[in-house]
Amino acid sequence: MNSDDWTYDGGVAGGTVLVVEDDSTVADVVQRYLERDGFTVGWVRDGAVGLERAARDPPDLVILDLMLPGLDGMDVCRRLRAVRPVPVIILTAKGQEADRIRGLEIGADDYVVKPFSPGELMARVKSVLRRARTDPSQEGPLEAGGIAIDVAGRRALVRGEPVGLTAREFDLLVFLMRHPGRVFRREELLEQVWGYSFGDLSTVTVHVRRLREKIESDPSDPRLVETVWGVGYRFGGDGASTA
Repeated sequence: MNSDDWTYDGGVAGGTVLVVEDDSTVADVVQRYLERDGFTVGWVRDGAVGLERAARDPPDLVILDLMLPGLDGMDVCRRLRAVRPVPVIILTAKGQEADRIRGLEIGADDYVVKPFSPGELMARVKSVLRRARTDPSQEGPLEAGGIAIDVAGRRALVRGEPVGLTAREFDLLVFLMRHPGRVFRREELLEQVWGYSFGDLSTVTVHVRRLREKIESDPSDPRLVETVWGVGYRFGGDGASTA
């Protein structure tokens, strides 16, 4: 695979994935596992080129290294999220908790640390895409606490104003609104929303914090996504009704 000359060629059953990674060995492993599972893969080494490719041939998902030449991965992720809600999985050797939290805070859907298990990465890719491709025909609109959700169109209004949510933030909000008043532990949310039976629970914490910043009148005193100390989180917006 030439990192500077590729197209998606229409995609295949698994979908299209853009890998932005300057290590050719890592990129080759990721590409082989993705293609084995039916994905069409594009690869670039440089962050700025990755942004250009994503704009020209929008992928279904981006796997993004953080330590890139030129434009680093954090900036790439931030700019990708500002343009369109493409799912992003960060793949990096920077495994400190602060780095993971920062990556999630700028809008990444998941964070995988090198060295990684290719099988685990594939499971996370499929989980992110499965959530992004939820069948809209099975999902009705929701309203509660000043929030109106068009689940089929994946759009959210907060007090009548549109709000931009990442794929995971949207899924988390919908899940909580569909179970008003019920308290969920972080482990349960990780399994139900992310599809993982194990993982870093700070992923849930960061997404709850980001969600509150976008939907709460006062994120420091949340009234919609409430914390039940020592247990977990619940939606407290007076119950969600379906239209």
